[in-house]
Amino acid sequence: MKGFPEVVQLSLPEEQRISVSTVTVGLSMVLSCAIQGTLRPPIIWKRNGIILNFLDLEDINDFGDDGSLYITKVTTIHMGKYSCHAYGYEDLHQTHVLQVNVPPVILVYPETQAQEPGVSASLRCHADGIPNPKLIWLKNGLDLQLQSSKQISLIANGSELYIGSVRYEDTGAYTCIAKNEVGVDEDISSLFVEDSARKTLANILWREEGLSVGNMFYVFSDEGVTVLQPGECEIRRHMKCTERIVATYEEMCPKGEGVAPQRCAWSSAVNVREKYIYVSQPLQSRLLVVDTQAQKVVQAVATDPYPVKLLYDKSHDQIWVLTWGDMQKTYPTLQVIPQASVGEVHKAIRTTFQRVSDFFIPPTNLIITHVRFAFLFLKNEPAVHKIDLETLHRVKTISLKNYSCVPVSMAYTHLSGFYFVQCQSRSHLQAPPQLLLDSVTDTVIGPNRNITGQPYVSPDGRYIVTPDPRSSRLVVQTVSFTGELAVSQELDSPAGVSDVVFQPSFTESNQYSLAAASGSGTDLLFSHLWSEGHSKVLRGLKEPVRPQAWPWGGPNRPLVASGLFGQYLLTPSTESLFVLDGKQSSPHCEVSDIKRGNTIVWVGEV
Repeated sequence: MKGFPEVVQLSLPEEQRISVSTVTVGLSMVLSCAIQGTLRPPIIWKRNGIILNFLDLEDINDFGDDGSLYITKVTTIHMGKYSCHAYGYEDLHQTHVLQVNVPPVILVYPETQAQEPGVSASLRCHADGIPNPKLIWLKNGLDLQLQSSKQISLIANGSELYIGSVRYEDTGAYTCIAKNEVGVDEDISSLFVEDSARKTLANILWREEGLSVGNMFYVFSDEGVTVLQPGECEIRRHMKCTERIVATYEEMCPKGEGVAPQRCAWSSAVNVREKYIYVSQPLQSRLLVVDTQAQKVVQAVATDPYPVKLLYDKSHDQIWVLTWGDMQKTYPTLQVIPQASVGEVHKAIRTTFQRVSDFFIPPTNLIITHVRFAFLFLKNEPAVHKIDLETLHRVKTISLKNYSCVPVSMAYTHLSGFYFVQCQSRSHLQAPPQLLLDSVTDTVIGPNRNITGQPYVSPDGRYIVTPDPRSSRLVVQTVSFTGELAVSQELDSPAGVSDVVFQPSFTESNQYSLAAASGSGTDLLFSHLWSEGHSKVLRGLKEPVRPQAWPWGGPNRPLVASGLFGQYLLTPSTESLFVLDGKQSSPHCEVSDIKRGNTIVWVGEV
């Protein structure tokens, strides 16, 4: 008599079909699969539909004998959904939702200020953390909420402490404390109230340092470099084309052949730790280094021909330089300038990568202070190449061939570790959808719905905004603290959006507003991302530089914000600059006679 085949019987209690777990960043985590049964086959784990068991992953490397999933050092990229099932029995599966909590990180502004009696004073506090931190203020160690006063008001859940008319007794140390379930952080902002006749050392230092150098826009235009203080709309310094470079005594913008008027051509600029600005001169095959303290060009760094794009990798203090070789982009190279913030003679080092069409380095923020990898796109190749920023070696190639996607741009959120990849359009009507990549597995998850166009991500990683090139709509997606990606709203956007920028909200803590500028018209959109229907369009910002007149890639109408605590934005038209007030969502002033001021850097104090 033959034996019967043994029957596998599996069970999963109804209440355990979905399991929600919370873990603090930096700790390790075990997810156990609740599927039970006789002769249970091995347990298979998936994340975003991708099987984890056979991948060689850095942090998810141990699947216990009981089929548990081990994450050795949890970061915010690990949040999201995991599922487990027994091998061969996919119908019965358990879903684990993982939230990763992060203790608050705080910044105050200004660290110190001196004011005369009767004027207003503002102290700002910004904190990031998961869950959202709550803010409280102390003055000289005593809770301000308990000393209710008409004198002091707290705005945007404590993000701003505002004193309408300061008195001598308002002098003191104001501590902002941010608290959530997993931690506390604090920082002090000091206020001195005194007569101008009695200028103390603190007052003098604050006035001289605070006003002369920090909190300026540097605008690189045909006429040279303009240093603009946005609040007063005041040009603090203008460096003409003929101004000399300190080290070599050659002109900042040498005169070209023939009789054409002498003018500067710039393409890209980066701020290096508020100390230097590096700016590329594509026609001169070099970068200039501007010392922001001295407000002078101190050095020229030779590069391969046509340096067009710069990016500063803060984590490794190096600048990435993409050069084209010629206007047809025939011989592109990628160069790196190490130790960019160190005051020595700098050199551009050529990397080994060939045919580079563009690159992407994820940004840092208050929570993510170190970035390990960059991504390269090669000419007409359906792949992204992952590069170790420490060694500049290729770690792996992620193929996008199955989706026929040649990458054009990328964006990243550290919440659940999503990369958003914009694919090259085959024609204006046929823009393929963005692809979603998972940074835990370095795998393509699939298309990002049917969203097409260039993605932009808010500094906290919570909002992903994509202007759709096929319509005049702006799609806003959000990522929750459990890694859930969802469409939150669609906005009417200006025609042909050229650039998008985010500003922390002035009325809500832990929220962002957005501004989007048209690359073909004179409109600009302001929108509060956290509440639908709060949008406003500014019109009449004059015509932008035409794309044909701006051949260097990047936006033909850039939009630059004034740092984490700044209320101003700057955008150029063909022959002037517009300063906008983000707090009021309104125009602030126009600075005329600045042609093609399309290369802009903010230098702040924070």
